[in-house]
Amino acid sequence: MSIFDLPKIDGHCHVLDPQRFAYPAEVPYHPQGQEVGSAGYFSHVMAAYGVQHALLVGPNSGYGIDNRCLLDAIAQGEGRFKGVAVLAADTSAPALRALQAQGIVGVAFNCALHGLAYYQDIDPLLSRLADLGLWAQFQVQGDQLAALLPRLERSGVRTLIDHCGRPALADGPDAPGVRALLRLADSGQGVVKLSGFAKFSQQGYPFADAQAHVMRLWQAFGPERCLWASDWPYLRAGYRLDYGTLLKLADHWFTPDQCQHLMWDTPKRLFNW
Repeated sequence: MSIFDLPKIDGHCHVLDPQRFAYPAEVPYHPQGQEVGSAGYFSHVMAAYGVQHALLVGPNSGYGIDNRCLLDAIAQGEGRFKGVAVLAADTSAPALRALQAQGIVGVAFNCALHGLAYYQDIDPLLSRLADLGLWAQFQVQGDQLAALLPRLERSGVRTLIDHCGRPALADGPDAPGVRALLRLADSGQGVVKLSGFAKFSQQGYPFADAQAHVMRLWQAFGPERCLWASDWPYLRAGYRLDYGTLLKLADHWFTPDQCQHLMWDTPKRLFNW
């Protein structure tokens, strides 16, 4: 069976619709042109590639902590979407429960963009997420996870790691950030998204230099804790990326049974679709 015939869940993508939901002026980066993609347009992309569901992630670019576009997409999505919101550190447990009722399954923290110091006060929020069974989703790069991991372990929060942990591949397979990612795998506390190769590969598509790291994560986390994701519509991408070619890359790197886990069985179980 072709990968295009398999039912799929996209574990990380964004919707941006500045015509309906204007970008807040205080957010410094406003995506434009091919970076913009509404929920309606993304629904057509999903139909074209056999994607049944998608985990929408609130983009720090454009919207910051304004989740209106995300929540509207979920509300209008007829069960296709769930979401990961971007929230202030002082968001209360009642506010989190209200978001949960609207299809939010976690909160995103973008250390790669903002730095670790920006998130120095999130430990109480992590505890509230853990109490509610919500995910804490982290985009880190280089060795940031090594500094962050003790806080995650203390909180006990279910942890999603974006884009393979965005290692500095030149630092080798034993870099502190990679060791922290493997420690998270051993703990059973974390799930990793096998995605975002353009964010750490130095070679471009088909990302040959990233393959060994991806396979190491597949072995460490196992099929029950690895997700495939497109990262559509490729915010801040340095060169053209396409949905179909990323699917073909997964088809090249993984067997059909492995793709079944990555793209359907595991995300369906983890996010209760």
